[in-house]
Amino acid sequence: MWQQVQILLKPRRRGFHLITEEVERQLPQLQHFQIGLCHLLLQHTSASLSLNENADPSVRQDFESYFNRSIAENQSWMRHTCEGSDDLPAHIKSSLLGCSLTLPITQGRLNLGTWQGIYLGEHRNHGGARQLIATLNGQVAER
Repeated sequence: MWQQVQILLKPRRRGFHLITEEVERQLPQLQHFQIGLCHLLLQHTSASLSLNENADPSVRQDFESYFNRSIAENQSWMRHTCEGSDDLPAHIKSSLLGCSLTLPITQGRLNLGTWQGIYLGEHRNHGGARQLIATLNGQVAER
């Protein structure tokens, strides 16, 4: 079976945010799958998705510090700044981290590791609400 769902994420401040529960809440269709895949596509070029540590918030803070230091704003070589000094750095961060994930579904749930969670990297100062497209494919659970 194939299903496709649009997920609207609430607006967040700049940084890395754990969104696993918000995604799962908006995907009740997961419960119908015995085994399968969930592909998530973030429909934005200035934010990112990644899978990482879900327990210690300092990891997300350190990610933000690392990427801000590595891809600093207000560099003299940057030309694409029409939407602010965070514009081009946000696009670079999005390209480096990516905008999609493919996750396994097992017995109606995302089958993530014990310490894994889905991160939204919000790379703009005022990014607003973000949209995901979730495409589910797999074997339907027998009832």
